[in-house]
Amino acid sequence: MRHITRWLSAFCSVSLLLASFTAKGFAKDPNCSEIGGTILTNVGGFGTTNGNPTTMGVATGDLKGAVGVEILGVSPDGTTVTVQHHWVTDTGDTLAIDKAQAHGMYVNQQGLLAITDYKIHLTGGTGRFLDATGDMTAIGEVDFGNGHVVLRYSGTVCHNSSEKH
Repeated sequence: MRHITRWLSAFCSVSLLLASFTAKGFAKDPNCSEIGGTILTNVGGFGTTNGNPTTMGVATGDLKGAVGVEILGVSPDGTTVTVQHHWVTDTGDTLAIDKAQAHGMYVNQQGLLAITDYKIHLTGGTGRFLDATGDMTAIGEVDFGNGHVVLRYSGTVCHNSSEKH
């Protein structure tokens, strides 16, 4: 009897461990998904908006589509850039994103800014992002000398409804 109890206990332990890797019921929040990808844009991509410089380019990964940024301001030392995102996914959904600040440090004299702290907050959108919220971070580089931007984003998007989007 003791042999069966020990075997049953080991079987249950292994089963629970395996289930924790695969079962939706063991997820932190079944309405949330991890996301990630890259952003590749050109500074001055479509001129200016409200007199502010812009970027225009593409996003890959889970939020694949077109992305543009209006540069609202730059700190006096040039290491903090305040921006407003304009993002449309490949499926035509628009993402509503709060103003954000990208913080970094210059790594050379030719205007190469390493982005080390960039928090992006999603507050909804259209289509499958209508009731979505999320938080992302990004790291990368802005080359003001050549007008190139490349960033790696990652984070979580959650939906308020229990229906999977």
